[in-house]
Amino acid sequence: MDQQSKRTLHIAQGAVIAAAYTVLTWLAALLDLAYGPVQFRFSEALTILPIFTTAAVPGLTIGCLLSNILSGYGIYDLIFGTLATLLATLVTRLVRNVKIRGVPVLAPLPPIVFNAFIVGLEITILNGAKINPDCFTNFNWVLYWTNAGSVGLGELVICYGLGLPLAVLIERNQKLKRIIAE
Repeated sequence: MDQQSKRTLHIAQGAVIAAAYTVLTWLAALLDLAYGPVQFRFSEALTILPIFTTAAVPGLTIGCLLSNILSGYGIYDLIFGTLATLLATLVTRLVRNVKIRGVPVLAPLPPIVFNAFIVGLEITILNGAKINPDCFTNFNWVLYWTNAGSVGLGELVICYGLGLPLAVLIERNQKLKRIIAE
């Protein structure tokens, strides 16, 4: 495959991943599971895809950006929620080769950690789409750790419960892996 074809394939893979992430997040939103302190975004299972392709990094980041348009946290979620996903995908890509018996056990961890800390902080600071001015003079650590824990727990359930089995499925199915992997 020539360089132009590889680039086109990379862009197409990223676009498909972005679309899949967005649609899955909006499906979760219909069930009131996509935004807020309790999140079970089915789309987060896709955050393991950087194991297989670098196209997943921009794909998931753009998918998160598009998904957060419906968030009640406004521009802040577009920036910080998307930043959490970008950082998570980059670190997932870095730990992709850490495996136990062929299973990339650390790959689901970065989305859990980055979303817990960044989105947990975002939810604590914001009151809807506006910054709560009291948070800077009297930061509520109990609320922050509660929000971070809640977001992190939802991520843990999805990333390890759906994402890791998805990674194992892709790893063991050579036809599927050829489609996704670089």
